[in-house]
Amino acid sequence: MFQLAGSLAAPVVGAFLYRWLHGRSGAVRLFDRLMYVAVPAIVVWQVLPHSWANHGVLAILVLLLGMGTPNLIERVSRSLAPHTDNLALLAGLSGLVIHAFLEGVALASKDTGVSYAVILHRIPVGLMIWWIFRPRHGFRGAAAGIGTILAATVVGYAVGGRIFADGDGVELYQAFVGGSLLHAVFHQGLHDHSHDHG
Repeated sequence: MFQLAGSLAAPVVGAFLYRWLHGRSGAVRLFDRLMYVAVPAIVVWQVLPHSWANHGVLAILVLLLGMGTPNLIERVSRSLAPHTDNLALLAGLSGLVIHAFLEGVALASKDTGVSYAVILHRIPVGLMIWWIFRPRHGFRGAAAGIGTILAATVVGYAVGGRIFADGDGVELYQAFVGGSLLHAVFHQGLHDHSHDHG
């Protein structure tokens, strides 16, 4: 249960960081760099070895699949909303919702390595959502964005509890989520949103 509680608290912590980081570009860059190191380190040293021990090269292939799948989601989102900012924001949020659901499923496996990676990654996700939605849609809009992520995580956790009841496929799924976390860190970092002020 610690894994779920930590993953739900992390985006809220990120939202609270908004006020402190807003207007402090140096602090944002430092925060970004910490995430660039911490999340990949946890994936490489905690998540991947377990998958490799049980599945060998297949674990690497699934990790790469996890890194590539968000690209497909992003392309579909862009094609659905090429002209209006609000639709583009909703499409981007839908991608984060899918990602949060997958993370919730992974958390149900109770592996501490993937749990720590998910929790760390979700702090900048919460900050990013608040940074984008708060200036455009106010407190309620930003809170709704965070709430949607939290709800998707809980649903994923509930579903994952059934999927992983017998332990089958846990390591490969964790490798997939690990790959998607690596994608998120290197392609959806806060530096992409530093121009959004309000």
